[in-house]
Amino acid sequence: MQSASLDIWEKKYRLLNKTGEPVDKNIDATYQRVARALAEVEDEKNQDYWYQKFIWALHQGAIPAGRIISNAGAKAYKSATSTINCTVAGTVEDSIDTIFEKLHEAGLTLKTGAGIGYEFSTLRPKDAYVSGAGARTSGPLSFMDIFDKMCFTISSAGGRRGAQMATFDVGHPDVFEFIQAKREDGRLRQFNLSLLITDDFMQAVEKGDDWPLAFPISEAELQIENISLDDADKYSDKILWRNWPVSKGYVVNDIGKVACKIYRKVPAQQLWDAIMSATYDYAEPGFILIDQYNQMNNNWFCENIRATNPCGEQGLPPYGACLLGSINLVRFVDNPFTDTAEFNWSRFREVVNVFTRMLDNVVELNGLPLPEQREEIIRKRRHGLGFLGLGSALTLLGLTYGSKASVAFTEKVSREIALEGWRAGLELAIEKGPAPIMEEDFIVSEGMLAIRPEMTADGYSVGDAVKGKVLHSRYSRYMQKIASVEPELVKALSEVGARFTHHSSLAPTGTIALSLGNNVSNGIEPSFAHHYTRNIIREGKKSKEPVDVFSYELLAYKTNINASAMPDAEQENQQLPNYFVSADSVLPEQHVDVQAAAQQWVDSSISKTINVPTDIPYEKFKNIYSYAYSKGLKGCTTFRFNPEAFQGVLVKDKDLANTLYQFTLDDGAIVEVRGNEEIEYDGEKHTAANLYDALKEGYYGKL
Repeated sequence: MQSASLDIWEKKYRLLNKTGEPVDKNIDATYQRVARALAEVEDEKNQDYWYQKFIWALHQGAIPAGRIISNAGAKAYKSATSTINCTVAGTVEDSIDTIFEKLHEAGLTLKTGAGIGYEFSTLRPKDAYVSGAGARTSGPLSFMDIFDKMCFTISSAGGRRGAQMATFDVGHPDVFEFIQAKREDGRLRQFNLSLLITDDFMQAVEKGDDWPLAFPISEAELQIENISLDDADKYSDKILWRNWPVSKGYVVNDIGKVACKIYRKVPAQQLWDAIMSATYDYAEPGFILIDQYNQMNNNWFCENIRATNPCGEQGLPPYGACLLGSINLVRFVDNPFTDTAEFNWSRFREVVNVFTRMLDNVVELNGLPLPEQREEIIRKRRHGLGFLGLGSALTLLGLTYGSKASVAFTEKVSREIALEGWRAGLELAIEKGPAPIMEEDFIVSEGMLAIRPEMTADGYSVGDAVKGKVLHSRYSRYMQKIASVEPELVKALSEVGARFTHHSSLAPTGTIALSLGNNVSNGIEPSFAHHYTRNIIREGKKSKEPVDVFSYELLAYKTNINASAMPDAEQENQQLPNYFVSADSVLPEQHVDVQAAAQQWVDSSISKTINVPTDIPYEKFKNIYSYAYSKGLKGCTTFRFNPEAFQGVLVKDKDLANTLYQFTLDDGAIVEVRGNEEIEYDGEKHTAANLYDALKEGYYGKL
């Protein structure tokens, strides 16, 4: 194992006692601790059996997410931690009391080590009049600044930097400010930012239409504006009706839509250009196709998704939480780099089955701090099982990432996880009972029949009571795709109910891929490079620390095929077979094609970054999100190394060597240093790039 991999395990996942001495003697001891904790959820007579099965799965490539590895079985040493990686806040309603209530809840959540997501477009726009206060509001971005500082403070005290996601509706009047927020040095750096993109907006862009920027209006505000909704057509230039996550205090029509005041209209293309320009320069905002998300949601009948976890692979309802796990695909490649290389599908399916049970058991060990979070995860038992090492496994199989063969392999891996996972979901429901929501009754509404007309054809009417398990399996768009392959399985799930509402998700897996995966490629990604620098966070150090890393497939190739093979500094793959590719050598459309192949079978979402070269022309870049929309994705993000704006986690040494950073000394003198050169500052050594980044982001005070 690479020294960097062992180092990450030791710093992030190895259990220590209160005096800092290791409790886990080695990685196998870490696995034993986790397997024992998860097995203790089983009936006492079966615990030893499942302990052995869980240990087997862990050694076969099942890797629970970081919070599970760190905290399962560790209660005696750190009782106030969670096994859950990601959550979503309760709805942030437009009142001071609610905003600061959610700030407090977020602080408690971040303290446990879990990340958190929020939607902030529920807050009224800047300069809107607040009648109760007799003043004008400072807008949602100003409140986001408060959440940002809270996260910074908690993570600085706890040694683990917090993770937050802010989502924002593309139709909010302050959308341009949200898009441009990260152009300001040090602002909102504890947040990932993503826009909630609707089908209506995408169609407005395609047609060249204007796009209204609007926010909900109350009865009192209608009177102030002298607007009567009795003659709605008369006021179509001032009022429109939208689906909105909050209806309390606003004007709502018979089908649940909220009246929104139009603040102004802008060309949809102008807004689109602002989005693409910002993501080209600053890699944000990300892109969440929220209508697609809700259309394909297994819990379509009881949830309205408006926010995601910090990396975007889980769209969650208010107080939603998801536990994650990934299977290391390289562990199933037999005879790598040969003409007889193949993937062991039977062993893979067995690991999926056992791992599904392991993740289901984590629900009982969730450790979430808020009762609303605990109720939500117990009621639905959703989790996200995915994979890591796709790029590395493809290379071992001799397949080029982005090729048609690689797309077909990605789809098959995702489909096998889905099918075997739902088989396990049925088995567990028969043995232990389905998720509680499956046995709940839901009353059919006009809205439900409008979006699922097949229910009317099946004889359902407004006011009928229908079990959750029927709505989940028979009328979920995703579950019906499962039924197209195994109809009897879905029929049984509609009768028994599933153990969980969601099964799959593809997370970024950064540190577990580097540590427990020995630097296999992250999640669904190709390897970033085959020799690169990874910037890691050290407790107590303000700048990131660079670590020299080689890809798993490069080391495997050197071990099995050619001991002298090394990537050339200028032409990385010169000495390697042409199927050794890196992230920025894959065409943007190929990145999207691979993601789309997996998304068909992933019932939550996918954290995927489209890495592009620094020098990619904007004209070639600007249509990436349009292509993602055309392929039916739920969202995506991009990354272009831009040294003037930020430092990435993964960096090629040649990029740093070619970038000059300027520092102004106390006497006014300017020092110019290449990004990979070392500088001593504040008693520590840093690369110039990482020090510049830390200073700019406010960890030492602004430049």
